[in-house]
Amino acid sequence: MAPRVKPYAESAASYVPERPTLDTVRAASKGCKACWLWTLGTQTVFGEGPRQADVMFVGEQPGDQEDKAGRPFVGPAGKLLDRALEQAGIDRESVYVTNAVKHFKWERGERSTRRIHKKPNDAEIRACRPWLDSEIGLVRPRVIVTLGATASQALLGKQFRVTKDRGKPIPSPLAEAIFATVHPSSILRAPDAAARALAEKELIADLTRVARHLRAQARQSAPRGARASATRTERRTTKKPSGRGPSRELPMAARGRR
Repeated sequence: MAPRVKPYAESAASYVPERPTLDTVRAASKGCKACWLWTLGTQTVFGEGPRQADVMFVGEQPGDQEDKAGRPFVGPAGKLLDRALEQAGIDRESVYVTNAVKHFKWERGERSTRRIHKKPNDAEIRACRPWLDSEIGLVRPRVIVTLGATASQALLGKQFRVTKDRGKPIPSPLAEAIFATVHPSSILRAPDAAARALAEKELIADLTRVARHLRAQARQSAPRGARASATRTERRTTKKPSGRGPSRELPMAARGRR
């Protein structure tokens, strides 16, 4: 096999186990070299959260702190997301968080030793897509929330614009609905405190719409013994049948359908 020249990007599909579980897929992702970003990142940063989370949040890629910790959304943007979820009434411990790209892409600042975020390109996003498809197929979330343009366009198409359709439920074969909103890191980059406060308020409003959607869906599916909603107000004290049967033989990306 000819040596690959940086930057290269191939599909990660061959790394995904034939009989995937979240644990085996997470373990397999640690050795992924499907694109050259593994040479930049300290480690693969796979998603985290409950096996049957109602909501999956998808960001762009891990940041500097996530790359070092090996966990998604643990840096400043993650802390802002935590606050927004609390304000929206969504239990942070009940959601699954991940990224479209699992390695940190960065470049060195000209006058600094800091690692500066660099947006992944389309080829790198496509190369990493089998990992995200695996997560969606195994968790089977009712709702997917995309954070920022990169994640939104990865799942909704290049024509999608967050600024135009944020906070709206969009039908998808991947889940009951996809909601798009801004990435918390964009709020941190706002020019002043007033702009940051307004942007955070708008993020909370988008997440509140997600919470309302979950409550409405929980009421509609209650007679069928649906799972508890991810919102605090919809928690149940007793477990009910999940209504989930064995996975049908569908493409991994489509197994999120109910």
